[in-house]
Amino acid sequence: MPDQSCGTLVERIMDEGHLLAIIVSHQFDSAGIHFFTDDDLSQQLAYMRHPAGRIIEPHVHNPVRREVHYTQEVLFIKRGRLRVDFYSESRVYLASRLLDAGDVILLATGGHGFEVLEDVEMIEVKQGPYAGDSDKTRFKAASADERATRGRRT
Repeated sequence: MPDQSCGTLVERIMDEGHLLAIIVSHQFDSAGIHFFTDDDLSQQLAYMRHPAGRIIEPHVHNPVRREVHYTQEVLFIKRGRLRVDFYSESRVYLASRLLDAGDVILLATGGHGFEVLEDVEMIEVKQGPYAGDSDKTRFKAASADERATRGRRT
C-alpha cells in the first residue's frame, strides 16, 4: 500500500483513474521505508533512509511466478533537466512535468515522451526480458502549441 504521508514531494499522475506515473522529487527526505506503489503494480518503487549501524537482515528472493502485461520503467535523473510529456493510451497529450537531477519517475501506463532541456544523465530500470521492437509503438509528439492549449499543467 502506498505511503499516504509523502505530501507534495511525491506526485501521482493520473488519467481517468489510471496511474500514468509517480514522480518522487529529489527533495523527498523521510526516515524509514516509504512505498509509493500499490502492492499489485508489477514495478515497485520505495524510498529508504536508515541511520548508520542499522542492520538489514540477509535474505534471498524466492521464485514467484508473476505475469507482466505492460513494460513499466523507472528513471533516475543523475544530472540535467528533462521534460516528460504524458499521453493517454489513445495517444492524446495530457500534461507535462519537469524532472531535475535527483528526481525519480516511475512510468506505469499510458504514453510518454521526453525533451532534454539540459544535458542529462539518467539510469533506466525496467522489467525484462527485452522484447525488441514489439515492446513499444512510437507516435507523433504533441507540438508546443498543443502542449500549451491542451495540457493540464506543465
